[in-house]
Amino acid sequence: MKISEMMDLAGRVALVTGGAGHIGIACCEALAEQGAAVVVLDCDANSCNQLSERLARDYAAKTMPLIIDLKDEVQLCGVSQICVERFGRLDILVNCAAIVGTSELKGWVVPFPAQATDTWRMALETNLTAAFVLSRECAGLLAVGGHGSIVNFASTYGMVGPDMSLYEGTSMGNPAAYAASKGGLLQLTRWLATVLAPDIRVNAISPGGVLRGQPECFQRRYIARVPLRRMAIEADFKGAVAYLASDLSAYVTGQNLVVDGGWTAW
Repeated sequence: MKISEMMDLAGRVALVTGGAGHIGIACCEALAEQGAAVVVLDCDANSCNQLSERLARDYAAKTMPLIIDLKDEVQLCGVSQICVERFGRLDILVNCAAIVGTSELKGWVVPFPAQATDTWRMALETNLTAAFVLSRECAGLLAVGGHGSIVNFASTYGMVGPDMSLYEGTSMGNPAAYAASKGGLLQLTRWLATVLAPDIRVNAISPGGVLRGQPECFQRRYIARVPLRRMAIEADFKGAVAYLASDLSAYVTGQNLVVDGGWTAW
């Protein structure tokens, strides 16, 4: 089979959570470019609708915006039926939505003694529990087409501990709940890969730091520790999701593809 045939997603349907977010947009673009119909799931209605319209215009993709609160299990449990009613199938689930380190929540990016339990629970609901619920609810549908693939977006901070000196002199931080939720997502990936095999492949992508206007001092410190000498941009994740969502990775499951410029290599 040719490489072009292996990466072709024509006729398949992808669901991307956090689809209107920074990395989510890159995922939606990559999947639409490969020919997939894309369900853009996000809590931001305006951004979700705009992206859905742009994917249809720029990639001639079949799209659907889906406004969902990931903390609402009732809404999550209805997602697979919505996909069936609109497209008749679901082949790819990308769990990309997350409460990240820059989120402005009370008791989040603060010293450890001040990190709030309620915020911890909210982060685990969004970053980990939502992926569990959607994977559970969509598994039957994903298994039908013979090309089922789940891609979970974890983080290098689900693999290693933070160097807090990177954040000195900034308002940035590294909450415990973020690391715990992303580490849990990596283990959920391995668990699902064995339990859902052979019908569904389950893999993870772990991004390193992504350039988003962080203070210059943080960028300088971070880049000094990256072998490729730069922070990531959203486009760096397009190839990773294209690979794991398609038949290019037909014999790959239970793996964590680290896209961090070499941050965790030394």
